[in-house]
Amino acid sequence: MDRHEWDEQSAESGGQQVVWAVAESGIGPLLLAATADGLVNVVFHATSGVRERALERLASRLGAEPVEAPGSPVLAEAIRQLEAYFAGERRDFALPLDWSLISGFNRQVLRELASGVPYGTVVGYGDLARRVGQPQAAQAVGVAMGANPLPLVVPCHRVVESDGGIGGFGGGLETKRTLLALEGVLPEPLF
Repeated sequence: MDRHEWDEQSAESGGQQVVWAVAESGIGPLLLAATADGLVNVVFHATSGVRERALERLASRLGAEPVEAPGSPVLAEAIRQLEAYFAGERRDFALPLDWSLISGFNRQVLRELASGVPYGTVVGYGDLARRVGQPQAAQAVGVAMGANPLPLVVPCHRVVESDGGIGGFGGGLETKRTLLALEGVLPEPLF
């Protein structure tokens, strides 16, 4: 879908156009969704059932039926950057992001994470809470990580427990370990 088609469909629907694609990755299929403002959602383990539920949630939250369009400019670029990331050729993402699925404290925490925790580093939940001026909010930071609509691109896998534990992860702990190993933070598992 080119930009002209996007604009026409958006005008016909009376508002927001939502496009999506599934990208294969080193951690399994990822559902990527975007609006005219940028990438709006990344969903792990995007098999058919997961994909259908995610698309229904997006339609409900954004008020537009998502359209499959892997050739849309934002999605094509996101797929290209993800491929480079998993090939070890890219350390960060340079994509427009649509933050409309998250607000308030959660958005503040995720923006700090996106800009302040680079590839190959980790941060504790409490440290991230302090960075946004809420030193007692470590548990709320954990909630923000679980609500992250843009995992991987907004790297919640880089948030760990202060005692050295890996912490939780919406994509599963095996996925988190794989991503941290890719970034050189954890050793690759032996088997």
